[in-house]
Amino acid sequence: MGLSVAIVGATGAVGVEFMQVLEARGFPVDRLTLLASPRSAGSKLPFKGRDITVEVLTEDSFKGHDLALFSAGSSVSKKYRQACTDSGCLMVDNSSAFRMEDGVPLVVPEINPADAAKAFRKNGGKGVIANPNCVTIIALMAVAPLHRAIPVKRLLAATYQAASGAGHAAMVELQEGTRAALDGRPFEPKVLPLPYAFNLFPHNSPWIDAEGYCEEEIKLSKEGRKILGDPAFNASATCVRVPVLRAHSEALNIEFTAPVSPEWAYGILRSAPGVRVVEDRARNRWPMPLDVAGADDVQVGRIRTDKSQPNTLDLWVVGDQLLKGAALNAVQCAEVAFFGALAPNRR
Repeated sequence: MGLSVAIVGATGAVGVEFMQVLEARGFPVDRLTLLASPRSAGSKLPFKGRDITVEVLTEDSFKGHDLALFSAGSSVSKKYRQACTDSGCLMVDNSSAFRMEDGVPLVVPEINPADAAKAFRKNGGKGVIANPNCVTIIALMAVAPLHRAIPVKRLLAATYQAASGAGHAAMVELQEGTRAALDGRPFEPKVLPLPYAFNLFPHNSPWIDAEGYCEEEIKLSKEGRKILGDPAFNASATCVRVPVLRAHSEALNIEFTAPVSPEWAYGILRSAPGVRVVEDRARNRWPMPLDVAGADDVQVGRIRTDKSQPNTLDLWVVGDQLLKGAALNAVQCAEVAFFGALAPNRR
């Protein structure tokens, strides 16, 4: 028996991916409602061979729905949370609005699926499940399986984040800015605060704290503790925006509480769900954004011993921010909540 599903922010980059993921994974949708702001109302988007008209989001939009997938920003999520849950609808939210709220599960289904299923049962099929930050998801897909075997003492991360993390408009701005740079024309950025073509810069999070960390960098540590259920988990990140259209890359330096080896890590990660080890040493070939864009799995490679620090490994992780970092993870949360298991990976 199928479900009635609503997508909030349907015309955005993640909203479009929601539809594609639902279709690709065979999620049982009987009725799909696409919701957005008034400026997008009336536009049409394809789903399973037919066009669906986008409707204006209102507090009555969730009546008769089983599931709502949100990707329209924290303010929209906060505004419509009550209307959604009061309608008996499960809310899976892609914003940062509820991630650290007590009682709201923060879920990566390959890592802590029981948190989603438990919350779903406890709340009678409604309530909220939060999707973690994309950097956190991509990093923990590799870190969590290792952490379960030998606890992580400290994680250092340098991220190389694509335009997709700032939405479709940022992707378009990167393309247009690159064309202008190649043509020698002036270009004034409007979405991102600095020139993006042939450039990179520290992440443009909304704020920087007194210690010099931006919001994006703090999320990895705070969210990691909640997802892993380990208050001792310790992480520090330097987040950088790079001129890549889609898929985030991360260089991870992981210190463990006991001796480890690359061979040990490879053995665990080769059998970890949602993870694919990719490397060809002879050709100096490792995971790249171009390979990962449009792929469900997070790719890992270049695992090596850090010779400067005992019990420490370096590794390279790349994941599609719009998929595993956002839409795919959210749909997987719904699969675990409603059906108790993930659908097979079909891509």
